Amino acid sequence: MESLPPEDRVILVGHSMGGASISIAMERFPEKISVAVFATAAMPGPTLSYLTIFKEYSNDRLELKDSEYRYDKGPNKPPASAIFAPQRMTSVLYQLSPPEDLALALSSLRYFPLFDEEIKLTKEKYGLVRRVYIVCDQDLAIGEDTQRWMIKENPPHEVKVINGSDHMPMFSKPQEFFSTLQEISEKYS
Repeated sequence: MESLPPEDRVILVGHSMGGASISIAMERFPEKISVAVFATAAMPGPTLSYLTIFKEYSNDRLELKDSEYRYDKGPNKPPASAIFAPQRMTSVLYQLSPPEDLALALSSLRYFPLFDEEIKLTKEKYGLVRRVYIVCDQDLAIGEDTQRWMIKENPPHEVKVINGSDHMPMFSKPQEFFSTLQEISEKYS
């Protein structure tokens, strides 16, 4: 983002926990972002903390009980990263996706970070960026009720819905997902 020429603006798309990453970019580089798209993603904001969101959907559906954890910060500290167990991926994340996409995902599993620190977002910076939220109505990881709760607590400029999509709209409903991204791109570029 720092290396972009001053006149260039980008569209950021964050999926799942990637919503935290694009939120940080929005806070740091609001002038370089045309629109931020949250695809069935965590969507923190100035009045809705990331840790509150994570607690909401981890208690709800994203239970990581059958997953593996790393305690890089020490045994008495919360886990620093996790890796999903195959059963979790099959039944919660990719339940409507083609089997070949699930097989590829299972073959390339990696640990992902578990944020245990708050992300500071302000109306003065984060609040300058237009946001679109894409709801996936069959997502069992971040259920539609949790997605709608984030939308209510931190209203984006626009909400799109992809019916029949699991947590992985790029696999379970690729045509609809990419058509939605194209519409957003045309509208906000």
